Formats: sequence, structure tokens, C-alpha cells
Amino acid sequence: MAITPADKAANVAPGDPITVTAADGKLDTVTVTNQDGKAVTGALTPDGLKWESAEPLGYSKTYTVNAAGTGTDGKASNISSSFTTVKPGRQITVSLNPTDGQTVGVGQPIAFYFSGNVPDKAAAEKALKITAEPATEGAFYWFRDNEVHWRPKEYWKPGTKVSINAAVYGKALGPGLFGKEDRKSAVTIGNKVIAVADGATKQMTVSVNDEVVKTIPISMGKPRHETPNGTYTVMTEQQNYTMDSGTYGVPADSPGGYRTKVAVASRLSNSGIFYHSAPWSVRQQGNSNVSHGCLNMSTENARWMQEIGNKGDIFVVQNSGGKDLQAWDGLSDWQLPWEEYQKGGKK
Repeated sequence: MAITPADKAANVAPGDPITVTAADGKLDTVTVTNQDGKAVTGALTPDGLKWESAEPLGYSKTYTVNAAGTGTDGKASNISSSFTTVKPGRQITVSLNPTDGQTVGVGQPIAFYFSGNVPDKAAAEKALKITAEPATEGAFYWFRDNEVHWRPKEYWKPGTKVSINAAVYGKALGPGLFGKEDRKSAVTIGNKVIAVADGATKQMTVSVNDEVVKTIPISMGKPRHETPNGTYTVMTEQQNYTMDSGTYGVPADSPGGYRTKVAVASRLSNSGIFYHSAPWSVRQQGNSNVSHGCLNMSTENARWMQEIGNKGDIFVVQNSGGKDLQAWDGLSDWQLPWEEYQKGGKK
């Protein structure tokens, strides 16, 4: 029999499991207790060859493992181990997007935001588990030292059930750095909603599950405020939202600044691109580009977009005359080709 961690081991990561294995025979009983006598739960495989703990351990604690087995020769044997878990130098937390219970669009990346920089990115990726039904191929990409996304190779299939488990508790994520607590989320992929906004025609074509359902007149960014071209992912949906140029560095009381309340607004980028209701530009919608970069549409059409869609929907902007959208701007992961995404970003 063999026990991991080994006897007298120190600084054991409490997020790693305790395992007991039998080589020449089977395990009969395994007990694990901490220094206070509290038992640690675990499970023995049906074949009796392996036992593994089923709950995380505590920090700065001592554990004792006692295992009994029967060899192939019929003889009983016993083995024990005592080890101590690590006292963390620092602990780090992680938050998730999307959050539990949400229905999201087919373009939704899974974003993990750590409370500090992560030196051991491979260890972090190993702790971040994404399970999809049906199974979906995907990869991690680090945009910053504290932010990693997981994106499928292609758009999610509508109806996919996605379970996210950021199992970072007790995991070593760098020298003296350990995860503080796990985070979980379960989400459903909604309809495939894709909007293609064309700066040349000033029209936006909306399809649901690959069927065109509506064409909406729009107005994009005027000269020197051109909307960046590219594939956006809807980040948030709001009502009665105040559009404020100060959020991207232009004070509202300066030339070109503004602070305007709108009935409907959905964020497409961190740099301030939204699609939103703009009743003041209805005349220009379909005819000319007059916005500060956002996609203007009537209140009726903006409200309809929110009603049929979700965060995670895809908006493609083309022929705007602007620069290309940056992949790090918001949830614009689809700006990166799959071959580039697979490289993992900032390792």
C-alpha cells in the first residue's frame, strides 16, 4: 500500500487530495483524521484498489492516515502516514462571469478575475474546470496576469449546459500564494443571436438561429469617432442608463463631451461602445453616421434587441471606417483567431 502525501510531509497543499493505493491486494478500511480527531470523508473504488479524500483539507493542520488491507496472499497489512498542511503566505480569490443561473448567448466567454496576479498560470488553469453538455472544445487565454478567459473553438451550440468550477481553494498558484475559496456557476446557452451592423449601408441585420428575422436602421460613429470594426460580445444589458463620455476620458462639460440618459443600453466594450436607444437620431438612422461611436437605433428596436437576446450575443461591425476592435477590450475574444487563442496569451 502507498499513501500520498508521504509520512512526515510538510507544507502540503490542502486542495490536493489524499490518496491510498493497493498494489498487491485490496484496501479494506481507510480513516483520515485531523489533530482534533475530526474525520475526513473519502471514497473507496469498487475494486478496492484506491481510496481518495472527498473534501478539502484545512490550512496549517496535521492529518493522520490509517489504512488496512489484505494482500493477494490473504495476509492483513496496515500502513499509516502523518503530514502537515501549509500555512499560506497570501490567499487569492476569483470571481466568475457569467454567474450562476444565467442564460447567455453563443459568444459568451467564461471569464475568471483573480484578486491578484497569478504567477503559476498552469496551476490556475488546472484548477479551473469547464464542463459542457454536449462536450465543447475550448482553450484558456490570459489577457492580464489576473484575468483569464476560456472560449470555445466555435460559437456555443444553443441549449448547451455549462458547469464552471473554479476549484482554487488550497491550490498553490505561486510561491506562498494559495486559493482562498472555490467558486461555481452553471449556465445555459440561449438562442444563436447574431447582429451584423454595416457602416456603409447604415443597416443592421439580425438573425436568430441562422434565420434573418429583422433589419434595423442604425447610425454609427461619425468622422473621428468611427466605431471599431470587429466581433463584439454583449457584456451587460441596462435600462434607463446614463451614457457618460467621462467613462472613456472625455469630461461631460468639455467640447465633445456628453452625459445623456437613455431608455435601453447594452454594453459591447469596456471602451464605451454600446448599442442603445437614440430617439434624437432617428432621422439619421439608416442614412448617416452621427454617433460618438455607439450603435444608435430607435427605442423600439433597442428594446426588441434586448427582449430577443442575452449577454453573450454576437455583434459584428463592418465597413465603419474605424480601426479594428482589440480583443482585450471587454469580452471581444472572438477577435482572436483560434490558432492564436490556443497559444494562451500572457503566460
